[in-house]
Amino acid sequence: MSLLAAFVQGARKWEEIGAVTGSIAKPHRPARARAGRAAWRTLAGMNASSSSSRLRSTRGACGAALALAAVASPLLGAAQGLPTPGGETAPLPRWELGAVALGVSQQAYPGADEQVRGTVVLPYLIYRGERLRADRETVGVRALRTATYEFDVGFGAALGSRAGDVAARRGMPDLGTRVEFGPRVKWRLGEAPAGGRWHAELPLRAVIDISAGLESRGFTLEPQLLARWGAPQTRWLTASVGAVLGTRKLADTLYGVAPAYADVDRPAYTARSGLIAWRLGLSGGGALNRDWSWFAFGRVDTVEGAANESSPLVRQRVGWTAGGGLAWTWLRSSEPAAD
Repeated sequence: MSLLAAFVQGARKWEEIGAVTGSIAKPHRPARARAGRAAWRTLAGMNASSSSSRLRSTRGACGAALALAAVASPLLGAAQGLPTPGGETAPLPRWELGAVALGVSQQAYPGADEQVRGTVVLPYLIYRGERLRADRETVGVRALRTATYEFDVGFGAALGSRAGDVAARRGMPDLGTRVEFGPRVKWRLGEAPAGGRWHAELPLRAVIDISAGLESRGFTLEPQLLARWGAPQTRWLTASVGAVLGTRKLADTLYGVAPAYADVDRPAYTARSGLIAWRLGLSGGGALNRDWSWFAFGRVDTVEGAANESSPLVRQRVGWTAGGGLAWTWLRSSEPAAD
């Protein structure tokens, strides 16, 4: 608890809005505390797993765990529910501490005909401060927020894959686990059908290969239009459509074939910057009770009309990614979120 209290206090001081005054919302329950400690010991002994041998290596397992955590983080803040006994919607707490179990099946890269799979169990911390945020919307700093738009720092990730596990890339360098982060502008566009709300997002992110010593893989721009329904405290649903654009360095990582790796079935190819893929997504979740919640997500990518559609590494035009998980809240603040 001392580390958690220090984090909350430091965050509030950083925001210059006073010392932390919230307290843990749950009463002391010795049996529950013992169960919680046992659960954490169990979680500490678990490792990330994947169908590829790269994820079975130490570096691959750590990279996969980080990537899967990045995948889960936009869903966790929405999945934590606080329904009251009377059915009313309670405010979200300032912070939450718990654990999440997540499984993902991801297309190796847009245009691949192979899947990469991973599972992980990790602790998580959600913090909903005025500026410092770690929730479904932001991980980092929310620099500006108005009634119409918001500017913050967001991130994403993609699991890596061993070239030997992807037939089209056999004999080529592996695709490392990639983490993306950078500034993002978000707009609130008004009402959507069935009581939803329209949103637009424009994130610009640096792509870092954490399996190759944090080597840069270029930049990506991912404009998207979203419609959201429901409330994070009960049940929610988000639909999105967008595009993924990348620099030449990123495109070459995914689709380039150097002469040294060319053969009869895989001619040399110089990748171009531009459209990587079109993307259609759907995610949702809800509260099972005060402490347990669920989430699920899926998306379809197509390289139809993409800049590197003619690459010999493109084996199918349409691919999919899907996953889901459970989140358990161990501790939470009685102080409400800053919003």
